[in-house]
Amino acid sequence: MPAFNIDKFIDRLPDTLEGYAEVLATPWTLIQGAVILGCFLAARLVSGVLTPPLEAKLRDIDSQPQLLRVLVVPLRRMTGILFALFLWITVYMMQEVTWPSRSYYIVIAATLALAGAVISITSRFIRNQTLSHLFFYIAWVLAGLHIVGLLDATLSALDAAAFSIGTFRLSLLAVLKAVILLTILAWLATIVGNFLERKLRQNEDLAPALQVLLAKFAKFAMLTLAALVTISAVGIDLTALTVFSGAVGLGIGFGLQKVASNLISGIIILSDRSIKPGDVISLGNTFGWINALKSRYVSVITRDGVEYLIPNELFVSEQVVNWSYSNQNVRQEITFGASYDADPYEVRRICIEAVAGLDRVLERPSPVCHVTGFGDSSVDYVLRFWIRDPKNGLANIRGAAFLAIWDAFKEHGVEIPYPHRQLVFPKEDEAKARRPARQRAKR
Repeated sequence: MPAFNIDKFIDRLPDTLEGYAEVLATPWTLIQGAVILGCFLAARLVSGVLTPPLEAKLRDIDSQPQLLRVLVVPLRRMTGILFALFLWITVYMMQEVTWPSRSYYIVIAATLALAGAVISITSRFIRNQTLSHLFFYIAWVLAGLHIVGLLDATLSALDAAAFSIGTFRLSLLAVLKAVILLTILAWLATIVGNFLERKLRQNEDLAPALQVLLAKFAKFAMLTLAALVTISAVGIDLTALTVFSGAVGLGIGFGLQKVASNLISGIIILSDRSIKPGDVISLGNTFGWINALKSRYVSVITRDGVEYLIPNELFVSEQVVNWSYSNQNVRQEITFGASYDADPYEVRRICIEAVAGLDRVLERPSPVCHVTGFGDSSVDYVLRFWIRDPKNGLANIRGAAFLAIWDAFKEHGVEIPYPHRQLVFPKEDEAKARRPARQRAKR
């Protein structure tokens, strides 16, 4: 290959630029430039007329945000879409009446406009910013190489950069294809998995735990299918991965015991329906309701807004109190005392009526009040009542019940006694206590 000579390049540069200027100054080149400008102005004009009323119509679709996004994203790029459409219509008409060379620059502009519209719309649908930017740049590089005619040469160079291990050949082109294809398929698999999850959650015939289990299985199956399709598409023999899969199995068995334990525990939890989203549970010192069931952990939100991510294996190996396993009804119990002067039958009636007036207390089963003992200063009582919404808190309903009893006692004149202590000294002890005081006074 001859060496590059900078002096010759500088000497020939004026002639080269003059040749390009002559080509650009030809009548048909100027006509093509005017046609491209006219198509762009027409696209801006039509887009400015159509976009506002169409966008106002689409804003009425509030119940389906995903559909609204699919329609609004192309609508906001109406100028680019119409620009590409007008250019291709012009190319078709010009090639019908004149030589193809007279529409060469219009074809380039149409190709760039179409590539820009497709890349811009597609990148907006990718939620991950990193993947969106990566797709944007890679797509523009491929489009640019295709337009200038260097795409085949670039692909051949990437395919030549390869190494072989036995019959297995891995090239840089295969790696790039695998990364791009896996990214696209994983994105599509996530979209399909989320769609299936929403449909499963809308099916009221399925239990919540079964809905989560089927949704997780669907997502895992879609991602596995995407990986297998990618491996097959790049020409990798699956039998070549036997050693790798064996190493992964050993890694899971030895190094990832906790991860595997949590995964299996998650499947057990979802299959036996011991807990489900919305249940109120107590595990150790944690009390709250289950927000989500994940493959590795369970999200539990407490009343103070703290979210605990508890590993799945703890729900299998330790004692879990599920306050809403069979139903949402939970019995609450408070104890108090009343004066001996008060009629215990009247005290019971007053307390039951006071608690029955609270919003969260159920009418059936109805509240009950019992005498539990005769204390030193008071008659001891226990009041039991039922609620259906334990996730809204237990301490607050107990506090409301105590306040209701307090107000009812004040209204009916029932006293809540407190212990009195009185010290009594015998006369002999009193004389002994005074004697040292007199002796100290004489001194």
